[in-house]
Amino acid sequence: MRLAHELRLPADRRASLYYALLLKDVGCSSNAARLCQIIGGGDERRVKAGVKLEDWTRPSRPKASTLQLLWTSVLPDGTALARIAGIVRIGLTQHRNNEEVIKLRCDRGAHILRKLGLGDIAAEGVRGLDEHWDGSGYPERRTCDAIPLESRILAVAQHLDVFASECGTDVAIDVLRQRSKRWFDPELVRIVQHLQADGTLWEAVLPGTPDSATRHAALDLAPDEVHELEASGIDLICEAFADVVDAKSSFTFRHSVGVTDAALRIAHNLGLSNARLQFVNRAALLHDLGKLGVPNSILDKPGKLDTAQWRVVQEHPRLTQEILSRISSFGELAFVAGAHHEKLDGSGYPNHLTGDHLPLEARIIAVADVYGALTEDRPYRAGLSHEQAMGILRQDIPHRLDPDCVEALSEEPTV
Repeated sequence: MRLAHELRLPADRRASLYYALLLKDVGCSSNAARLCQIIGGGDERRVKAGVKLEDWTRPSRPKASTLQLLWTSVLPDGTALARIAGIVRIGLTQHRNNEEVIKLRCDRGAHILRKLGLGDIAAEGVRGLDEHWDGSGYPERRTCDAIPLESRILAVAQHLDVFASECGTDVAIDVLRQRSKRWFDPELVRIVQHLQADGTLWEAVLPGTPDSATRHAALDLAPDEVHELEASGIDLICEAFADVVDAKSSFTFRHSVGVTDAALRIAHNLGLSNARLQFVNRAALLHDLGKLGVPNSILDKPGKLDTAQWRVVQEHPRLTQEILSRISSFGELAFVAGAHHEKLDGSGYPNHLTGDHLPLEARIIAVADVYGALTEDRPYRAGLSHEQAMGILRQDIPHRLDPDCVEALSEEPTV
């Protein structure tokens, strides 16, 4: 946003840039499964974090750090020979793989921004994030001024943040300068150097700055037309982020929506008011937000999870609650969404809450979540029928699942 100010970007363009910056990575979940496949079942999150520090446009001249990243990420359960073969294969297909995974992310990100009504400028800004000044980027290999200005600013800002956090501000500036006219718009690089010289570039964003200070500084830059959302706008955001979560795995591509459908059927049959139906709708859509922190090597594993992997999975409801709790008006919703794996007898997770601490809405979503998991295809089995799922649910009443919620779901769903 400081770059935009120096460029005297008009207010409407600054607004589009602001939302593009906040949502630049919203499409990342869409390529997680594919990247996990490419690296042979390794942790795609580790690769995504590490690759931002590497110059992946020069596969014929790999750095030691690039090879180290691949060695620790590719085929983690394979033999040394298999890992070497895997790394060679990735090197030979790198450009094709990059184009595929970046296009998946950028197209999905742009789609979500448009779905949220943020306009073409913001959407195309996100879509062009990985384009490079010299045409070596993706998804369209655009060059120079053919790359949207918002995309060029996003790329520079992302670079500065990643390198400053991992390597320090001096390295961030040095590498930015080295990649000027190759990755980055040279005029933007010049402005960065100017802001660095006058001491304003890193204000409130230095590594070590408290998150709250950076958050407040960013919110202070919000466009002037920011206003309180209507209920329909909040619902739309919940739907969009449910899409983000479900895109992470081919086995959960409709999970949030399916759980929401089941939860609303239960809530409606139990006679909840319209206001509580809306609450259930939002909490169900967002209940698995924390799964964005679970690697696909675990989510898509065809066999039984080991103890360490199961611990990672069990943290996702806590992460859901933590994320949603940052929205002051979502306090109750955060608790209910984060309690979807709790059970009446205290055998659930992450907090082992008992029925006395679980409101009706949390019980509804817990039943809907189990029903969704049973009826969906998973890596290790095909989805069960409605009758089969109901039979299993009834085995867990009244000690684990709420009997009224289970019976409210018993009616055969309409097609």
